[in-house]
Amino acid sequence: MKEQLQKIKEKASAEIAAMSDAKALEDLRVKILGKKGELTSILKQMGQLSAEERPVIGQLANDVRAALEAAISEKSASLRAGLLEQRLKLEAVDVTMPGERRETGRRHPLNIVLEDLKGIFRGMGYTVVDGPEVEETKYVFDMLNTDEGHPARDPQDTFYITDKILLRTQTSSVQIRTMLKGKPPIAIISPGRVYRSDAVDATHSPIFHQCEGLVIDRKIRFSDLKGTLEIWAKRLYGENVKLRFRPHHFPYTEPSAEVDLQCFKCGGKGCPLCKGEGWIEMLGSGMVHPQVLINCGIDPEEYSGFAFGIGLERIAMMRYNIDDMRLLYENDSRFLSQF
Repeated sequence: MKEQLQKIKEKASAEIAAMSDAKALEDLRVKILGKKGELTSILKQMGQLSAEERPVIGQLANDVRAALEAAISEKSASLRAGLLEQRLKLEAVDVTMPGERRETGRRHPLNIVLEDLKGIFRGMGYTVVDGPEVEETKYVFDMLNTDEGHPARDPQDTFYITDKILLRTQTSSVQIRTMLKGKPPIAIISPGRVYRSDAVDATHSPIFHQCEGLVIDRKIRFSDLKGTLEIWAKRLYGENVKLRFRPHHFPYTEPSAEVDLQCFKCGGKGCPLCKGEGWIEMLGSGMVHPQVLINCGIDPEEYSGFAFGIGLERIAMMRYNIDDMRLLYENDSRFLSQF
């Protein structure tokens, strides 16, 4: 048995010295010193020894175990040190080299314009209200004097999910929900994404953003609407901005008006952007139709109001001299980095 122990020690010591892998070293430790290891197997045979031999062999076995554990521990420390040195070489950083410049994110021009709009209207006492983009037809059409069969409900102009559910074509549905929930006075804006089946060109997109406004109170007149929009335009574009009101028809306002801003590209002379007219249509507006007030439980004999809908894309285009709406959606960093 003494010879066996000595043989195990010599063989294991040689294998430990030759080890170059930490996992292989651990496997060897288990093989020699584990519960089912070679050394343990020999110790189980000590019951066959005489009383005089047992202390001698026991002491030798303990010496062999201690020597092998020390050798394994020393080798393990050596392997860890080697790995650390290797990592330090591989991950070495030349501190004299210039660092990589990280690009700083910027706000999208639509977000910039939207925040400016919110600031302008909040300064005039308006509250910002949100609503669902997937909407019921009664909020988008029915309660806005746009009954079944009205041209605005043509499937070619609208994205329907079912006969009664659609992607909202305007944020007017938020105005209806607001009037149903609370009593006047009301002064809100409702920004958000809207959807229409428009052909994509320099000034149109099937997905775009609106910011609609609504005011309901006693003795509200068209002059209040006109003054509000003039203040908005001057705060957004400067005191020299030129604004034009044109009579129009919307089923949910009466009287109604389209509001144009003078083309920023040609200064009113006519160009491809403004289609030769010198003006760019910016928004629709008008006095809230009495029937819409009745639909929402508001007495038109006591209250009146005005509403307007602003396209965020066209505001951004006017403000930053952008001549093609598609630039706002292409995620070209060369374009977006200018803002």
